[in-house]
Amino acid sequence: MPLSATVGARLAIDGGQKVKTTPYGIGKRFGDEELLQVKEALEQNTLFYYKGKKVKEFTAKFARIYGFKNCIATNSGSASIHVALSALGVSVGDEVIVSPLTDIGSVIGILFQNAIPVFADIHPHNYTMDPASIEARITARTKAILAVQIMGGPCDMDALVQISRKHNIPLVEDCAQAFGAYYKGKRLGGFGVFGCFSTNDFKHMSTGDGGMVVTADDALAQKAFEIADKNYYRSGTHVGKSAKFLAPNYRMTELQGAVGIAQLDKLESICQRRTKLGDMLSSLLQDTPGILPYEVTAGGTSTYMLYLARIKPEELRVDLDTFIKAMNAEGVPGGRYLMTPVYQYDLFQTRTIYQNTHFPLEGTGKSYFYEKGLCPVAEEVISTNLSFPLNEFFTKTDIEETACAIKKVAEAYAK
Repeated sequence: MPLSATVGARLAIDGGQKVKTTPYGIGKRFGDEELLQVKEALEQNTLFYYKGKKVKEFTAKFARIYGFKNCIATNSGSASIHVALSALGVSVGDEVIVSPLTDIGSVIGILFQNAIPVFADIHPHNYTMDPASIEARITARTKAILAVQIMGGPCDMDALVQISRKHNIPLVEDCAQAFGAYYKGKRLGGFGVFGCFSTNDFKHMSTGDGGMVVTADDALAQKAFEIADKNYYRSGTHVGKSAKFLAPNYRMTELQGAVGIAQLDKLESICQRRTKLGDMLSSLLQDTPGILPYEVTAGGTSTYMLYLARIKPEELRVDLDTFIKAMNAEGVPGGRYLMTPVYQYDLFQTRTIYQNTHFPLEGTGKSYFYEKGLCPVAEEVISTNLSFPLNEFFTKTDIEETACAIKKVAEAYAK
């Protein structure tokens, strides 16, 4: 339906004709390629990564395709971050700067090391971490900066690398949502000492669950490899089972590795397609009353894990929930991506990271509280965020009709 046909038209929520009347494009994520790899994994008569070939092939292939020197497999993106922070020596009472607009998986590894998440505020239009806020949060306790590459797009990596070098604080990239994205011609994951990826079922490629840690540092790679496997040392035919310090069991199975090998052959085209569709939606939403389209960080590309826009309440006669209901009635799914910043989750507000204790928010020589207003821009973004699903199976018509429906609702509710 062309935009001209919707301007001034009665909203579907009020009984009018809805804009999106055909289903969104769908497709098959897994096929014969994955089946063949899984069959070969089963025929090995072992599903243990160290004895089998699939996880080794998967990590080598990922490193080769994306230009990373070392790649270590884990069983989730959260595990990847935990492994990276542990390998860097993050420990009791240390502080790690992180984004408040992310999944809890970004902070799990910090907390399991008995370290403290310190939340930096974000950019209002691309939702990435604000370099000025990061620098303002640095203290003598800061042990790492965790750059969350949110929604498929990059942080201002020039600024973050500069801050990291200036203060001699390691930079780790959380690339769980940003497979295949670039910043100034360089792939994300290669700016920090570690890059961390996720292959759970909501990401660009899926092994059900899984993750990878990449690094150019051989010594850190070996340490990360051991940490992901209970701190056992495995090299050649020698296995050392005298763990040097506590480490988790984050091993990837051969079945996950097998699926990942086949998925990697599809990943680049998936990312390119998402970039094209997401950029198209941003272009179509420009100059829509009451709507702030997503903006990619200057010099970067986004591969759009989903699409996140914002409403401008001062330009609309309705609140966010009413806008979402009207948009849904037009046939466009979506709603809020997050309802609250991570630091307002119960475990931070009750200060019960572990049950029956306030440690490590108490007991490390400093008390930590996470109050409302800690990151005002993030709180504003979350109170106005409007998210839409976006994947590689959508058609050009799907994107055009999505934009048309949003414009129809925005025009109807504009002041």
